[in-house]
Amino acid sequence: MILKNLPAIFEPARPVLQRIEQAGFEAYFVGGCVRDTILGDHIHDIDIATSAYPSEIKAIFNRTVDTGIEHGTVMILDHGTGYETTTFRTESGYQDYRRPDHVTFVRSLAEDLKRRDFTINALALKENGEVIDLFNGLTDLKHHLIRAVGKPEERFHEDALRMMRAVRFASKLDFNIDTATEQGIKDNAPLLAKIAVERIRVEFEKMLMGQNPASGLAKFLETGLYQYCPGLDHQQAKLAALLPLSKWQLLSDAQVWSLMAWQLSLSRQGISSFLKSWKTSNDLIKAVQKRVPAIQAIRAGKVDNLIIFKTGLQGLLDANAVAKVFGWGMPEQQLREQFAQLPIKSANQLAVNGGQLIKQAGIKPGPLLGQIIYQLTESVVSGELPNQTDQLISMAQKIAKEG
Repeated sequence: MILKNLPAIFEPARPVLQRIEQAGFEAYFVGGCVRDTILGDHIHDIDIATSAYPSEIKAIFNRTVDTGIEHGTVMILDHGTGYETTTFRTESGYQDYRRPDHVTFVRSLAEDLKRRDFTINALALKENGEVIDLFNGLTDLKHHLIRAVGKPEERFHEDALRMMRAVRFASKLDFNIDTATEQGIKDNAPLLAKIAVERIRVEFEKMLMGQNPASGLAKFLETGLYQYCPGLDHQQAKLAALLPLSKWQLLSDAQVWSLMAWQLSLSRQGISSFLKSWKTSNDLIKAVQKRVPAIQAIRAGKVDNLIIFKTGLQGLLDANAVAKVFGWGMPEQQLREQFAQLPIKSANQLAVNGGQLIKQAGIKPGPLLGQIIYQLTESVVSGELPNQTDQLISMAQKIAKEG
């Protein structure tokens, strides 16, 4: 196959491949960028593989950086944008099911490609647009099939995360998983427990943000991978309840984890414990804790000013994206208009602050001051009190007097 019109992202990198070839070596674009080019999907970045060893790459180009020299990766800076090139290699010994014990540089493209995970990712592309397909990846792309390169068990023993990548691609590309590959996942699912949860989380999030999340989730459950993910080992029934839903369009990790928190019926503390087990950031935990009450409000048709204020516009839109999965989302424009009509949109816009209340209202610093500011804020947001300094001070004095 010859691709005549390569996406623009390849053009600045073509001189890199040309110079390597002029020096007598082979060089190719490889992996996902080739797959996505053929599928017509958006390309995020490009990967380059070469028969030249790192020392030879450094001799060809004037400006290079050793970004992963032990694995054969050198960044070339001669052409403005930095391009990482990696020497063809073979790997051996995967005692931790994550990293090779030994890497050997080779001159053979075939040897390099056969260690890759799936046939659709084992494609190489010359700078002139010629596709090199040694493992029938083009056929599998045509038939929308995810198939392991060679024996599935060997590929999954090299890196057990590849099992999660398989179900992620089933969702991302809306592809099916080859029968033998799926059986290999079922047989080796327990190996996922040896993988760092941070790596699993990335694949899980991408799975639920794909073209067909229900398809990826179905394979995630059928293969038993869920049993080796934090907090999901006894949640098969609740996760399976998501499979009939078809209106998925999650676009962020906050939306993904808000959906999970809602579906698993997690309390505020439950959200914290669950997301900590997935090693998410504290900011994400707080974001999900804000969004879940908003999901409940949308479902109940009680999206009032307080909910909108506490959740914030982005949080509200995220909550609505989750609500849409279940079929009871609101028109986005309506939510935007409700947010725009709030008397204040953040606590900083309140017409009084703690210092003013201490000086002008005679309220002493302490927990009561914080409670008064909170109550004033809610009163303004709900429309019970105008956002005017004198009236807020007067109300603060009244609250303080009443204790």
